[in-house]
Amino acid sequence: MPSRAERYFAHLDTLTGADPRLQPIPSTHDGLDDVIAFVYADEPEPRYVTGATYGLSLADHPEWHGVKPELWISVRSDDPTWALAIGYLAEQLRGTCPFVYGDTIDFGQPIAPDSAMTAFAVSAPAGLDAYQYTLIDVGGAPISIAGCYPVHDTERKYIRDHGIDAFWQLDWDLYDVHRAPVV
Repeated sequence: MPSRAERYFAHLDTLTGADPRLQPIPSTHDGLDDVIAFVYADEPEPRYVTGATYGLSLADHPEWHGVKPELWISVRSDDPTWALAIGYLAEQLRGTCPFVYGDTIDFGQPIAPDSAMTAFAVSAPAGLDAYQYTLIDVGGAPISIAGCYPVHDTERKYIRDHGIDAFWQLDWDLYDVHRAPVV
């Protein structure tokens, strides 16, 4: 019988059809395995990078009720740092951040060298249909994939004050890591 991780990896294969580079992010949490960052170059198309995590869902959080998250990012860039950044977030914040829709996370510095963005907003993952990211059967608690969107600090503050839905109503390109702040 496939392990929980193997079932999740097989699910990711159905989402991309591409072979990822796997990058372990060493665990800083006693009793928890490393987080694995999946880096998909040129996915969903050339000059994009898509990333996913595995290992966040190995932790517990009081706001998780029967379903545990993993993270997803897809941006117009060929820099794998974007995918590695969500692996780092998953490892550092597992057990303390719930990664629920509307959460914002201050990265504290530019996320990647090709962008001035310093934060993430959490919402439904870009490029996936609901059946692809909710209640993924891996044995035990199902996984739901949460999307991470790079944002400017002013946008992070706007989301905190007005909510993620208000931010979605603004005119911005969710894949563009070079865009100017919209607020």
